[in-house]
Amino acid sequence: MSGGGFRVDFVERPEGGRVARLVIDNPAKLNSLNSALMEELVATMAQVAAAPELRLAILTGAGGRAFVGGADIGEIAALDHKGARRFITLVHRCCAACRELPVPVIARIEGYALGAGLELAAACDLRVASQDAVFGMPEVAIGIPSVVEAALLPRLIGVGRANRLLLTGEPIDAPTALAWGLVDSVAPASDLDAAVERLAQPILAAGPHAIRLQKALIREWQEMPAAAAIARGIDAFVSAYDSDEPARMAGAAVERLRRRRAGGGRP
Repeated sequence: MSGGGFRVDFVERPEGGRVARLVIDNPAKLNSLNSALMEELVATMAQVAAAPELRLAILTGAGGRAFVGGADIGEIAALDHKGARRFITLVHRCCAACRELPVPVIARIEGYALGAGLELAAACDLRVASQDAVFGMPEVAIGIPSVVEAALLPRLIGVGRANRLLLTGEPIDAPTALAWGLVDSVAPASDLDAAVERLAQPILAAGPHAIRLQKALIREWQEMPAAAAIARGIDAFVSAYDSDEPARMAGAAVERLRRRRAGGGRP
């Protein structure tokens, strides 16, 4: 599955199931998002979401210089009212495609993650960055506010830190992003794939049905008051028993514990 600006490679994992590597491929422009690329991304992600053996997705940018350097500034400068609504709605649809993918999405961030690129990263479930990564929301510097999935930032990093990014437009480096909780891990560029793999392995070792239920539940929690979120969790727990995963995986854990105890090992 491929395209001029967005490509997907499926990798069959020895643990079982598939991992999709999603690549935004516009390196000459720091992988900036234009309308054609975004339409391709949205359409392709719908096909990825339908793959029944899918276990995990990894989203990255081509070229090593940027995850996504922002929305295409030339296209932004030429927008009118009608075009502005269409363009920013496309940005949202790209972010929503990541949030709505039924399996976890890890953002593999190398270089710049600015504006729409940071919104796209925020829409992923986990984020791993290279030590030279740069994060920012510079839209106010070109006369527009940061919108759509920028709304995820206050709950991700706190209101004060989100305000600093959104109101000053000034970037932060990878160590600061890690300290703020904007990313989950930072590694040298040479170790970036290994750092992604360290997050991927426990996800792939977990129950596929349980992981899909957990991602859906996390998204629902974000829209619910606490009491409703707790009640919805009860439904999700019961839904886990639609498959054999609880009996099979919990049963295996009980057996491992029994063997350790029988052998004098600690539980």
